[in-house]
This record gives sequence, C-alpha cells and structure tokens, in this order.
Amino acid sequence: MRLRCLLFIIGFLMIQPPVAASCSLPENNLAIDSTGRDSAVQKVAGFLKKITLGGVFQARYTLSLHKDVDVNGMHQPDATEVVRNSFSLKRARLQVKAQVSDRFMAAVLVNLADFSGDTKGKVLENAYISYRWNDAVNFTIGQFRPSFGLEDLYPVDIIKSMDFSNQYYAFGNNGWQSFQLGVSMFGSFAKDRNIPIKYSLAVVNGNNRNQPSDNDNGKLGTARLELGNMNRLAVGLNGGFGVVKRKNVYAFGVDVTGVFPLSPTLDLELQTEYKQGTDHQYYYALHDSLRIDPLNKYLMHGVYVLPNFRYKINYHKLTSIEFSVRYEYFNEDYKHDGNTRQTFIPMISLAFLKDYGGRLQLGMQIDQYKKDIPGTKTHNSNLMIVQVQCRL
Repeated sequence: MRLRCLLFIIGFLMIQPPVAASCSLPENNLAIDSTGRDSAVQKVAGFLKKITLGGVFQARYTLSLHKDVDVNGMHQPDATEVVRNSFSLKRARLQVKAQVSDRFMAAVLVNLADFSGDTKGKVLENAYISYRWNDAVNFTIGQFRPSFGLEDLYPVDIIKSMDFSNQYYAFGNNGWQSFQLGVSMFGSFAKDRNIPIKYSLAVVNGNNRNQPSDNDNGKLGTARLELGNMNRLAVGLNGGFGVVKRKNVYAFGVDVTGVFPLSPTLDLELQTEYKQGTDHQYYYALHDSLRIDPLNKYLMHGVYVLPNFRYKINYHKLTSIEFSVRYEYFNEDYKHDGNTRQTFIPMISLAFLKDYGGRLQLGMQIDQYKKDIPGTKTHNSNLMIVQVQCRL
C-alpha cells in the first residue's frame, strides 16, 4: 500500500508543468482599463493571493455649436427646446484583480455610470480568468476584449483622443472588438531582440457583452500578430473569420504605431489603422425588401490617423502637455454607396501625476456626413467637450 502511494506521488510530480521563476503578472495583451493599489496580500506555503483595486472617473461638459443638434449629436429640427449644453458622467469604472497564484489571475470591471440609463447589456465589462503557462502561452476565458486592433490594447483613459474611433464601435457591434464572451490564447516571443513578436488568438460568441448565451451556433475567430515595439515602432496584422446565422463573415486590418523623439522634451506619438469587414448588424437591421445583395456584399471599412505631440514638462504635478488631431473616415456599407462619415477631433490635454492619474482635456468633435438624415444622429454636428479624468 505504501509503495503504491509513493509511486502515485512520484508520478504526479513528474507530470506537473515547471513552476515559473517569477510570480509577477504576465504581460497581457488584454486591455486593462485602470491600475490600482494593493489592498490585500497573503502568502501561504507557495500560495499567493494578491487583490488589486483600481478605477477611473471621467466627467465632462458638452456644448453643441449647432442650434438644432443636441449634446448627443441628435438632430432635432422640430423640438421646442434642444438641450445644447450639459454636464455628464462619462465613466465611473471600478476594477478588482485577484492574482491567486503565480499562474491564475481573475479580473472584474464594472462601469457604474451605465446606471444612469438603460443598463441592458451594460455595466459589467470585464469578467475573466487568466492562466499563465509562460511568456509564450497564456489563456483567458470569460468576458474580455479580444485583441483585434490597436484600440483593444489601450484602456480608454490613456488614449490620445476624447474616445475610441467610430470603426472601433462598429466592429465591436459586429462582435470583433470591445467586450465579448469567449476564450483566447496569447503570448510573446523574442522580447529582448530588435523585433519582438506578440500574438493573440480568440474565439468568441460575437453577440456582445452580458448575454446569457450565444444567439446562434456560429462563432467568430480572430487572430493578431504584432511585430516590433510600440514604444518605438510596431506593425499589427489582424484577421478574423466566423459564422453568423449560418452565413460566413470576415474582417481584417492593419495598424502601425510608433513614438518618434523630436527633442529631449518633445515626442511625436503616431497611430494609424485600417479595417474592413462584413457588417452583418447593418444587413440584418435592413428590411427584407431592402436587401438587394447577399450578406457578403455588405462591407464596412474605415481608416484613422492620430498624431499626438507630447511635451514633457514635469512642473510640480503637471507631467505633460499634449496636442492631437484624429482624422477618421468610415463607411458602414461602401459597396452600396453608403453614407460616408468623416470625423475630426482636435484636442489639447494637461496630464497630471503618473500614467494620466489626473487629466484635463479640451476638444472638438466635428462630424461630416455625405448625406444628412434629419431627426437622427446621422447629421453634421460640432460638439465642444471639456473632460476631467481621475485614475485610481
């Protein structure tokens, strides 16, 4: 009996994977929307439990410069009074991360600002478990942001503009980006070489966040390959394929990002991205009589360029002054002469503390459509925005 027990123990130890030398969190390609401070640490005989709390709060004042367009960009030609200026709470996010061992980590992120309106499909943003094998092999399961472009790699509170791009939200509505339910595998290679490599693979339901289950038997698969260092120069290649209601859909994109020092105190940070894909949300929203082609003919595409000039000042708590202008072109149905949308967002911001711990932003959102549709948000508008941000 003792011999059998001894053999069992030896066999069990032999099949265990090697323990990582470091118990630090892996370099994750999932965007984490805030950083925080340790609230509890417990170590017991090789078991590590570390809980981190964090969050971000964004409050803004919005002024519409068009007399018949409200602060949400809605055209209201017949309204008795159009609300053209308002204070609002954009985001009030709280995040909890728990590193329960050198391999397992869990995270939950909620946006409490969503309680100000319809909460269906909102509030809960991240809710996942990650397992780290080594630098090259990591797994995540739950609700997270699959890496399918630059904007999935950045939390919204450190982006160089007022908000994510129009293409990000459009591809998110179609299940490729933003918060989705599924599983992913990711990792990195050659971290110390001239051209480091990162990859990410994911399979998701593709019907967006906070859903009890998938709405069909199809799934969306995505892949990203990133070459280079984003702090210098990096190129990302993205591709995806899936099935929605028994019909094939696809998406692909390419992005470039880099940081170019112009002087010891001035940097140019450049981001640009192009994407194209099937717009099945647009297709299924059409009445049957308006569908003149099969689904694979309803394609969206878009491109944006975002240069950001960062002047490092380090004056008391003020760390930098930044100026950016994002230009974006997007068309939700370019094969059928869709309504092209062009957006310009000039912005100046003051950054305080480390990693945008405090931030004051002043910007304009200028939308220009090929065809205005009265009584909708598909209408030319100019919005002036003042936003204050605090990260915990």
